[in-house]
Amino acid sequence: MGEISAILPLNIRWIIEQLNQEIQEKIEEIRIREKLPLEIIYEDQQAFLTPRGQLTNNIEQAYYPTREDTFKLMNLISNHSIYRLEEELKRGYITVKGGHRVGIAGKVILEKGEVKTIRDISSFNIRIAKQVIGSADIIMPYIIDRKEKSIRNTLIISPPQCGKTTLLRDVARQISSGISKYHFSGIKVGIVDERSEIAGCVRGVPQNQVGLRTDVLDACPKAEGMMMFIRSMSPDVLIVDEIGRKEDALAIFEARNAGVKVIATAHGSNVGEVAKRPSLSSLIQQEIFSRYIILSRKRGVGTIETVLDEQLKPVTSKERIYA
Repeated sequence: MGEISAILPLNIRWIIEQLNQEIQEKIEEIRIREKLPLEIIYEDQQAFLTPRGQLTNNIEQAYYPTREDTFKLMNLISNHSIYRLEEELKRGYITVKGGHRVGIAGKVILEKGEVKTIRDISSFNIRIAKQVIGSADIIMPYIIDRKEKSIRNTLIISPPQCGKTTLLRDVARQISSGISKYHFSGIKVGIVDERSEIAGCVRGVPQNQVGLRTDVLDACPKAEGMMMFIRSMSPDVLIVDEIGRKEDALAIFEARNAGVKVIATAHGSNVGEVAKRPSLSSLIQQEIFSRYIILSRKRGVGTIETVLDEQLKPVTSKERIYA
């Protein structure tokens, strides 16, 4: 929370700091909306905050951020130079030190039908990046192909807020740095981080631990980034978050033809949902992925529901790292 406190205006910083430590550590989002109740989201719960830093569901008791609060917040996020962040403003979010992402909303300025910038910003969603070292331990035996000394093409399928990006980040770290327990040496990883969420780069430098042999294309569209890596950086594996476009699928086919493995994520509750999307159905039908890992929140964030092979059959424990 120290990194988050540094970008909060004093009024809101003080309110957050009054929460007990256990609640602070569980915060996933801080919602700051001008003239609307200050809100936090934690452990599938949401609550407003009073001026004394207490949780409440009563909007009359909540603290209402002022124009001055949102103005100071924007200055702190941009380090008093909002023009320096014009490219990030176009995307609707700003990545700050620590890999935390601040979503923004306000008046959208268009130029030739495209978003030029966002002004009069009055809503902020501070999404707290929580790197969980070792969170991918449970799935690594399914991903590693020890016989080939490589990894398997893998698609992680998950509804929103189920920890897929956290899992993906730790997968990158482990396959890049190596896993001595499995006698697996690190391999070259290329992360195409379109939303700056995996590596959390600030000025091109990853704020999260993504491995010793990892290169990152920050804020780069997935399809274009994958092709750039294939042409110039000779990665062993590409890692991308939230595939879905036709161009993404075509780039993954190109990666396969170039002998590059891919680990990706997609929104959905199961493979059937993903298969209904025309852009991704061909990847499933042609058995591009040999592992499908399905996540949920049933037993907490990052619950592994099931692991399937290329024929969509459950993978047993005996078929894990030894298959």
